[in-house]
Amino acid sequence: MTDKPLIVFPAQYLAQLQAILPDSVEVRGFSTLEECLALAPQAEIGWFDDFPSGAYREGPRAAANAKWINTVLTGLDALPTTLMQERGQILTSGAGMMPDIVADYAVMGALTLAKRLDEVVRAHDRKEWRRPPGTFEMLGSKALVIGYGAIGSGIGDRLKVFGVEVTGVRRRGGEPSIIGADEWRARLAEFDFVILAAPSTSDTKLLIGADELAAMKPGARLINIARGELIDQEALIASLNAGHLGSAFLDVTTPEPLPPEHPLWDAPNTLITMHLSGQSQTTAFKRAGARFLKNLQHYLAGEPLEHVVDFSRGY
Repeated sequence: MTDKPLIVFPAQYLAQLQAILPDSVEVRGFSTLEECLALAPQAEIGWFDDFPSGAYREGPRAAANAKWINTVLTGLDALPTTLMQERGQILTSGAGMMPDIVADYAVMGALTLAKRLDEVVRAHDRKEWRRPPGTFEMLGSKALVIGYGAIGSGIGDRLKVFGVEVTGVRRRGGEPSIIGADEWRARLAEFDFVILAAPSTSDTKLLIGADELAAMKPGARLINIARGELIDQEALIASLNAGHLGSAFLDVTTPEPLPPEHPLWDAPNTLITMHLSGQSQTTAFKRAGARFLKNLQHYLAGEPLEHVVDFSRGY
């Protein structure tokens, strides 16, 4: 450790980070995974979000002396959360940092499936003038949003503008148009859209399986902007091939990247968008930097941090 708290951070963003930091901290950057692993044990604060090198995954493992680790990630399956908990480390995540961006993307998915924009684009590529492939109307339709937090409620607010009747799912219901985690399965047949926005935890793994797909309204549209692990993909492919599920818009899959030979690519009426929802923006570092600076001020003052991961819940 140094006299000043040492922050270890990807070098490509170092100039931007240094511009907002107080003089009471020291920051060192890394450009390769090897540099990251050499610096990580010295860090009191680690922000290892360099994705191409794998430092986002390996840095936290090597940061044995860190008191606080920060990430822009919301899904934490790649991070050693059990090890962090055993070390007594604080982990802050990107949860709720860009709910508007992801919510916009999810609603784009709903509109795409309603009007089958994917088929329109393919017709364009073939230079084929055709009749409308999708004529579903949003007005008066019903959507179930599973995971009605910052992102889920943002999706709901946007869908309501189109005249969609939205029902949200939280751990506990009781509010108008909000139902609990034990109620939604019995109501699946009511909804034209089922949208997944829940975190990936032991409770939500394979949340949508063969039984849930069979219970959905014939022709329903499934949208997943959460994590691929929430869906039993074999059951999803079977339902799409059978024609029971109308269509699927999948921003996330298992695994990622999805191998070219995977049968999900060939499932009918399915659009896979390569986990782009959170990347469809230009303000990520600005938002992340502002959040980090606020938390750093809390940290230096000995105050509780914001957006701290609850290891027992997994988010």
